Amino acid sequence: MTHSTKTISPLRQRMIEDMTLRKLSPKTQSKYIRAVINFTRFLGRSPDTAMAEDLRGYQLRLVKNGISPIMLNATITALRFFFQVTLDRADAMVKMSSVHVPHTLPVVLSREEVANLIESAGKPKYQAALSVAYGAGLRASEVVALKVGDIDSTRMTLRIEQGKGRKDRYAMLSPVLLERLRTWWRAAHAKGKMLDGGWLFPGQNPINPLSTRQLNRICHAAAAAAEIDKRVLMHTLRHSYATHLLEQKVDIRVIQVLLGHKKLETTALYAQVATDVLREVVSPLESLRPPA
Repeated sequence: MTHSTKTISPLRQRMIEDMTLRKLSPKTQSKYIRAVINFTRFLGRSPDTAMAEDLRGYQLRLVKNGISPIMLNATITALRFFFQVTLDRADAMVKMSSVHVPHTLPVVLSREEVANLIESAGKPKYQAALSVAYGAGLRASEVVALKVGDIDSTRMTLRIEQGKGRKDRYAMLSPVLLERLRTWWRAAHAKGKMLDGGWLFPGQNPINPLSTRQLNRICHAAAAAAEIDKRVLMHTLRHSYATHLLEQKVDIRVIQVLLGHKKLETTALYAQVATDVLREVVSPLESLRPPA
């Protein structure tokens, strides 16, 4: 995260230093700073002068404006860092509290829907990108961060550098996915659209990768073309990957490793949407015998 010390206030510089000391990712730093900026606009004065009532009033305003529970909690986390760490004023946060996030099941596509989605993406580049998301269970940010050198066709793995939580891991590379990536690589090289050792999915300028926003637009367009009557996001392909593996009776602990989940309970959520698994369970009602 780069900031010009000539154009930022000493207070913001202090916050940036505090975040850097704690090794927060550039993305997290940007979100935290944006949250403080938004609060400052609401307050109408320097945020270090805010009192507990001001923060309570800000939360009330956000709730009335219809902010989602997830976004509200993210804002509170950012402000808590600013007041507790940067200002050493934990007392200012006493009237701000996180809210319960309703439990919702992830949207999952059938195998047929996934196949139609990938086919409807059209261009080999787009088909390959969606195939990676589903075939290896990657997040959108992990797909666009892939480089040609991350493909290991000998060990049949994809190297994922600095995934969520800034952790490296290996993802599976199936023969079908490898062939699709090779098809895309050959087409891109023939047209000079991919640099040697560069991004696997370059943007308009091959020096830069495709953005996650562009990838999500590609996914939305493919879902519309495939006439899939579900809310399809890039993450839907990751959800579908995990669910289909579970339905294939892959051990849930293996799926946890493949997805890069820190906690098993995060992976266990897919057991609730693996309908093939549910259908195989025999209800105890079936074993009841009528009384003699």
